[in-house]
Amino acid sequence: MHVSVELIPRDTETLLRDAAEVRSCFPLADMINIPDLLRFPLRSWDAAALVRPHFPNVIPHIRAIDIAPDAPLPGVGQEGLEAVLVVQGDPPSDLRHLTYPNTTESIIRRYRAEAPHLSVYAAFDPYRRAPYQEMEAIARKKEAGAVGFFTQPIFDMRMLDLCMNWLHGENVFWGISPVVGPRSRSYWETTNHVIFPHDFEPTMEANIAFARQMMRTVRAQGGNVYLMPLRVNLQRYLVPLCDA
Repeated sequence: MHVSVELIPRDTETLLRDAAEVRSCFPLADMINIPDLLRFPLRSWDAAALVRPHFPNVIPHIRAIDIAPDAPLPGVGQEGLEAVLVVQGDPPSDLRHLTYPNTTESIIRRYRAEAPHLSVYAAFDPYRRAPYQEMEAIARKKEAGAVGFFTQPIFDMRMLDLCMNWLHGENVFWGISPVVGPRSRSYWETTNHVIFPHDFEPTMEANIAFARQMMRTVRAQGGNVYLMPLRVNLQRYLVPLCDA
């Protein structure tokens, strides 16, 4: 099982400190994935180059709607980069930021044609629309050349079981993220349309227990996981997962 940790590229100093902390406190991690967030000046592919001395296997997220038709693809030609994750990308809050009518599939095809040495992953989200629509999108992304998928974080073992059936046989990184406190829960409910199970507990202890259970289930099924430790102390969250 591959284990990735998602790190936010707030700035160079913070990113390198977080990568070093993950390296020292969480030996299970063999990969880092980095989202591309417009509110920070450091782009994901540049952040990947910074992190690679700590983790040779780094996957930057690429926002499809940001790529101009005549612009080079981000990360192409970057020494040591082996994979990217192409996401559609949310519309920017700053209307001065240019976007383009690309689809995830069109950018995946460009990567396959222009950078065949890179493995291209795509996203899977079981919450944002009807399952049949998401599975139709999965089929289109595979046809375009995606070699695997990163899921939105999942917060319910029953949802995990459903999704593992839907994505049976695929190369999947299953997302796990702690939700600690009412503000964190509200974020996932309002922004990502997550429906939490009735017995969900937004405490650190409960989230660690759930992560351990999910990691063991995924390992038994031959899958991979990525951890998204948002707004929590890295050591407090990751160290108890070392033997999961």
